Amino acid sequence: MRYLVTGKNGQLARSFLRRFESSGTDHAAPDENVADITDPVKIRELMTSYRPDVVINCAAYNLVDRAEEDRDTAFKVNAVGPAILAEAAQACGAYFVHFGSDYVFDGSKETGLYREDDTPNPLSVYGSSKRQGEENALRNNDKSLVLRLSWVFGEGKQNFIVKLIEWSARSGPLKVTCDEFSVPTSTETVVDVTLRAVQRGATGMFHLTNSGYCSRYEWAKLIVKEMGIDKFIRPVTMASFPLPAKRPAFSAMDNRAIGALTGISIPSWEDAVRSFLRGHS
Repeated sequence: MRYLVTGKNGQLARSFLRRFESSGTDHAAPDENVADITDPVKIRELMTSYRPDVVINCAAYNLVDRAEEDRDTAFKVNAVGPAILAEAAQACGAYFVHFGSDYVFDGSKETGLYREDDTPNPLSVYGSSKRQGEENALRNNDKSLVLRLSWVFGEGKQNFIVKLIEWSARSGPLKVTCDEFSVPTSTETVVDVTLRAVQRGATGMFHLTNSGYCSRYEWAKLIVKEMGIDKFIRPVTMASFPLPAKRPAFSAMDNRAIGALTGISIPSWEDAVRSFLRGHS
């Protein structure tokens, strides 16, 4: 099985690449100027030259607030890019994996976790661009697998854990939202489940997160406790941070469908966070 990974510099792509390298799996992850997912000519050339069996798209525009002013770039990367990749993968008979986001939901559900059949209603430009990317991926390749993720953390600097540790070094209390809920999700869990789903030939839309859910405040408390950081964390509301992009207050997703399909007992978010922190203590 030959894998092609886009977005090689992101934390999710790096987790896939470490796994492939350690297992001796045939793979490629070209630089982003070569694997420019917004350029159909370059992508067609890449597919023709490499002939992958599986394309894993880890490229994304994740600057949620900046997307409110930079709508064109957000949609170009998050919506047009997946369409180009899916179509090119289809042309060479490749399986296509794309990652969505919990931000496609508005947070208004009151009867449990979000399931795959719940209706998306994005609140932000970022969420809208991710929603369109999901649709394009599924429409342009009949062997597409779209996995919605939430609050992803792994090896990199653009995640909540790294930022919280940096903030804790500053003077004064930490202020963290207590009314914003979702599921912290480890890139290692994403890799485990994704590769098993590919082996099973899964297609369609699934929610892939660690198990359970929490508020940002609960997540922050676990991080400082596990890291032995002596820092007071003050719970505040989302309204305390007047950010440009509106976030869903509750976007926790149900992972039971992908767990059943792959046969994997997906770890809790607490266990996933502790495991990650043990490697960074």
